[in-house]
Amino acid sequence: MTRPPLAQLIDQGRGLVPADLVLKGGRVFDLISGDLVQTDVAICGDTIVGVFGSYDGTRVIDCTGQILVPGFIDTHLHIESSCVTPYEFDRCVGPRGVTTAICDPHEIANVCGLEGIRYFLEASAQTVMDIRVQLSSCVPSTHMETAGARLEAADLVPLMDHPRVIGLAEFMNFPGVLMKDAGCLEKLQAFRGRHIDGHAPLLRGHDLNGYIAAGIRTEHEATSAEEGLEKLRKGMRVLIREGSVSKDLHALAPLLTERHAPWLCLCTDDRNPLDIAEHGHLDYMIRTLIALGCPPLAVYRAASLSAAEAFGLKDRGLIAPGKRADIAVIDTLEGCHAARVICGGVEAGPAAYAARTIVPPVGRGSVRARTVAAADFRTGGTSVETPVIGILPGKIITEHLTFDIAPEGGDKRPDIACDLVKIAVVERHGLNGNIATGFVKGFGLQRGAIASTVCHDHHNIAVVGANPEDMALAANRLGQIEGGFVVVEGGRVLAELPLPVAGLMSLGSFEDVRDGLVGLRAAARSLGVTLEEPFLQLAFLALPVIPHLKITDHGMVDVDRFEVIG
Repeated sequence: MTRPPLAQLIDQGRGLVPADLVLKGGRVFDLISGDLVQTDVAICGDTIVGVFGSYDGTRVIDCTGQILVPGFIDTHLHIESSCVTPYEFDRCVGPRGVTTAICDPHEIANVCGLEGIRYFLEASAQTVMDIRVQLSSCVPSTHMETAGARLEAADLVPLMDHPRVIGLAEFMNFPGVLMKDAGCLEKLQAFRGRHIDGHAPLLRGHDLNGYIAAGIRTEHEATSAEEGLEKLRKGMRVLIREGSVSKDLHALAPLLTERHAPWLCLCTDDRNPLDIAEHGHLDYMIRTLIALGCPPLAVYRAASLSAAEAFGLKDRGLIAPGKRADIAVIDTLEGCHAARVICGGVEAGPAAYAARTIVPPVGRGSVRARTVAAADFRTGGTSVETPVIGILPGKIITEHLTFDIAPEGGDKRPDIACDLVKIAVVERHGLNGNIATGFVKGFGLQRGAIASTVCHDHHNIAVVGANPEDMALAANRLGQIEGGFVVVEGGRVLAELPLPVAGLMSLGSFEDVRDGLVGLRAAARSLGVTLEEPFLQLAFLALPVIPHLKITDHGMVDVDRFEVIG
């Protein structure tokens, strides 16, 4: 929506002429006082011009019996991890009250570099909700993986003043910061004084001090209230996260008080359309936090005003004159079910979504992995002692376990009775053909295999299986469908979801993806998988900046030692 002239804002705010839009009959949740106030809300173009009074409007919406709250701000997410394009993400979560999303497109950037970031910048200018972009800082995330692109400081600097850019995205390579890696310091120096987002799981003490001293302001990896409080005390804004895999909300809820709320925000990081359909998005987090006993004022502040302040978005976060007209009309503070959502003065609905200009997708044909055979998944070595990735459900942190697995015929094989199955990463960018294998515990897999090209953050092919033949079939099938998710058993494909946009996003609707994930989960369960979200859990097993043991196409990675161990 075009911004109206200042004279028009003033006249409509004073009530001299009818406002463009008036929301009547509702109660505003005032995030300054905590009061619920019966009042009209007058909107001129994309801006709120009047509250705490009565207004006439060219258009009037009756909000009798409802509560008006500022639109919600998701402070950190990767839209690609919703498996849909920015347009379908917009249509999926906007009606739930999300009016601003601060995204890091480092998933697509790790596949196709600046082309992926530019796609998000162009698409974000056309969405109903306001999508802001952080420039991806870690492409690749470390030197221990093969990504499809590499971005240095010189690649990012030309985009730093783009009107949709906030700053530098999550600095995942925290060991690189502490070790003063030249490339890391060059990026931090280039963005010095601007917003730099953090990523420092389990980092504490003096090391945390050094990380923050580098200019890093926000962080979403705290997994305990104790860790979160230390980061708050050291001046970081802590983003409470609840994604499809990373579920930290319950652990951090004790921090969310009215005293701490100015320093706390909400984010989803990675949440797929099936979880959104079944539970919700930020609305789910709000409901859950209030149910856990957090004060509603603290929760709604974290969801909007505190988020706006943390990321320098001074034009939103309150229902007040001069602020962007981002408003969710909800049933109750505890229920947080949106009946209407206004994004920049535009109602989020079919007409607004139909009027968007669609930017053509990028990253097609990006799965260039070599054809693999069962023999490629052999795990050699003469040592019986074997490192094993231990899954912690609801967390992306893993355990570094050790089991005795004796080689048989030159190959270490799965032990289904002990829930030890093979995991492999197959390089898919067509650069070196690497394949690394290892073992993982926690899937519950009894037979068959599941595979994915959503494989953080290098997005190679990750496959877990009970036998090498099905692992090979699953990996090869992903090349045939341009990436996505696949479940196989006994030489048959049981379920699949193509994600042809960079091997990460569907060309279909979020409803199509939601339904596809239902079938995939059912197929995975039929193989014995016990994890609620096995596909994103699999994806995070390849991220070598999350403690403690991971796997990339280079091999098994001891994250604590920050080195490949085999």
